[in-house]
Formats: sequence, structure tokens, C-alpha cells
Amino acid sequence: MSDLESLQGAAQPEFDLSGELREQPVAAALHGARLDKALLELAPEFSRSHLQQLIRSGQVWLDGAVALKPAQKVAVGQCLRVALQPTEQSQAFVPEPMALDIVYEDQALLVLNKPAGLVVHPAAGHWRGTLLNGLLAHAPVFATLPRAGIVHRLDKDTSGLMVVAKSLPAATALVAQIAQRAVARRYLAVAHAGPGARAWPEAGQTLRVDAPIGRDPQQRLRMAVVDLQRHPGKPAQTDMRLLARQGGFALLHCALHTGRTHQIRVHAKHLGWPLVGDATYGGQPHPAIARQALHAWQLALAHPLHGQPLRFCAPPPQDMQQLLQALQLPWPEVAEAAEGIEAESPGAGQFADNR
Repeated sequence: MSDLESLQGAAQPEFDLSGELREQPVAAALHGARLDKALLELAPEFSRSHLQQLIRSGQVWLDGAVALKPAQKVAVGQCLRVALQPTEQSQAFVPEPMALDIVYEDQALLVLNKPAGLVVHPAAGHWRGTLLNGLLAHAPVFATLPRAGIVHRLDKDTSGLMVVAKSLPAATALVAQIAQRAVARRYLAVAHAGPGARAWPEAGQTLRVDAPIGRDPQQRLRMAVVDLQRHPGKPAQTDMRLLARQGGFALLHCALHTGRTHQIRVHAKHLGWPLVGDATYGGQPHPAIARQALHAWQLALAHPLHGQPLRFCAPPPQDMQQLLQALQLPWPEVAEAAEGIEAESPGAGQFADNR
């Protein structure tokens, strides 16, 4: 998924069939069919894989006897019975009280500082305990909005600032701002020089990486810079400014001009500068931090209703500050200079890979 998300999708489950019992005789057309296929006729709103789970957990009966094998054959006239249970997905959109580090809130929007480890939106493997669940518990209005007002995301293990809409007009306006690249998002990243790394720029120099991103052809669970003539992908631009360097490590200030999945992490790897702790993209582990060293520390936008400029800043969390200290990268010595950085032009350090 890109950083800019569609607003389509309901914030409530379509059904909750917990404890419902259904039964019917096996039709002649299903004589000799697999049990899981016959069950699909009885409960077509569920996936076959979910119904197979119900079979294996003892929730399905044939003529009163528990049937535990999805491949078991059924016979015409047998009484097929199932105790339906809701899918994990159908139970995902429920309020779950959690501590939210709220930086700003009014009637139209909420800005929060997301901790590392918090998943933003329910998905396979993370149906509960997400930021969306916390928002639903924070205020009833989020239950009335698509995606509970979430208009962009941060990776699970990326910390930092996010904006969330509290009304449909605000959500529409924020999505438009993101699409028009009118929302300024600034990140701090700690990278190290990997094999074949591009030389570090001079301190204060900005490097624009212009390289398309798509699914890694060799590993579909991650992203990569791709050749658009051979693989699907989308344009991606990131400005990387070197704030400080010590040995093979550097503190980078990153500005997004597009919102591709894992964009900063992928572009850093492409330059040979994987982020510390980013195992997915070749980053070295470090005892000071148990995740990729990436923090969304600045967010600037126009208020979605009255247009007033808003700017927020969240210093790096403790684990990143411990990493900077361990690597002898100066912080907060560079903070004042970094806070003054606005939208940057490519300049002399442009690095283009527009294949």
C-alpha cells in the first residue's frame, strides 16, 4: 500500500455471526463433494479457508457426528450443521482503549506521535491492537469515518507524527493535500555504509533520490528500486540531507515527495546506506535499538477546514536518542539546524535513477 490511502472501506464489520447455528440436508448436486465445498453452500459469506478452520476445530457435524476433515466426502440427504464463528477480520474494527500520545486535537483533526511497534491499520496478522482500534476508543466520531479517519500511514516499526481526520470534509481535504504534495513530512534516519555504498555527501548537502519503487522481483514481501521497463512500479522521490557523520554511520534528514511503501528504507538501501536495525533491507543490528532507526519528526500542513498553517515537531524517542549517543552522532546539537530545513531542491547532489 502507498502512503496515500484510498478512503474507501467501511469502519465497521459487515457481519457478526458469533454463535449462529445453521443446518440443512446435503443437496443431490453436492453428493460426493468435499465437506468444505458443501459448507460453502451453507455459509457463502465466509472464505473456504475460514470454513476449513471451523471444520478442524470441531464446529461442523454430519448427521450429528463431528466432522474434522475438510476433504471428507458428503452424501445426499446427510444433515450438515455448522456453528458459525466470526472471522478475525470481522472483529477487527472494535474500540480498544490505549494510551495515545496526542500532540494536537480539535474538531477537524488529530495529530499524534506514534510509538514504534504500533500497527496503524488492521491487516492479516494484526487484526487487533492497532492505532485504528485505539482511535475508535478515543472518540465515537472515528467509527463514522472510513478507515477511522486515517489518511496516511507509518510502518509498524517507524515512530513519529501522523495526522488523522475527525470529519469527512477534513478527511477529503487532507487526502487532497497529500495527493498535491502539500503536506510536508520530514524524517530522521540513522544509516550506515553498506557494500558498494555511494560516497556520503558533505555535511549539509542534500541528495535527491529519484528512483521508481515496486515489489522486489526476488522477494515479494519487500519493495525495491525497479526498472519500469521490466517490472511494475511507481515514481518515487526522496531528499536526503546529511546532518552528521561519524565513521561509517550518518544521521540523515529525509523529505518525502511521494509516498511509496517503505520509500526511505528502499532508497537508503539503493544508495548502499541501509538504516540501522532494518533487517528487511540489510541494515546492521545495534543493541541500542530493536527496530529500523527511522522517525517521522516533522509534519506541516494547512488546516483542512480554515487553511491555517500548522507545523508540529516530535523529537526522536528514547531508543533513537540512545543510538545517536552510542554512535557519537550529535543530538540535539544538530536539531536547531534541522528544524529550519524546508522543502529542498535537488541542487548539485541530485541522484537520479529514472529507469
